[in-house]
Amino acid sequence: MTTFDRVKKLADDRRISLTELAKRVDMGVNSLYKWKTQKPAVDKLQKVADYFNVSVDYLLGRTEKENFEPELTAKDERDIQKELQKIIEGIEGLEGKNGYAAFDGQTLDDMDEEDKELLIASLENSLRLAKRISKQKFTPKKYRK
Repeated sequence: MTTFDRVKKLADDRRISLTELAKRVDMGVNSLYKWKTQKPAVDKLQKVADYFNVSVDYLLGRTEKENFEPELTAKDERDIQKELQKIIEGIEGLEGKNGYAAFDGQTLDDMDEEDKELLIASLENSLRLAKRISKQKFTPKKYRK
């Protein structure tokens, strides 16, 4: 699939014409059609990628992922596990004190093993998602692959 084909597909998916896309990204419509046979200029390619919120690598066919999704590093994984442990300790309570939180009116001690596992998995997934969103939000576009 060529760069032009990918741009055309993205435009079709969002129900806009290439003429309208060209206007929105401040380009001539002929510039887009030239992408059928010529390599696009980097600045124009970046404008289209920004408009569709996809990576330049996706438009060039280097990856099948439309969006930049940062990978979690080993440090990120350790941070998630530390934070998860702090949350679990807070729910369980320390030194015989009641925890500061409960789930569905129950403390962690009141839950059966399946509910505990589900709650912990849900908390871990939430922490992972939050970490990915923050990395995506604060990673400059020039470092995104």
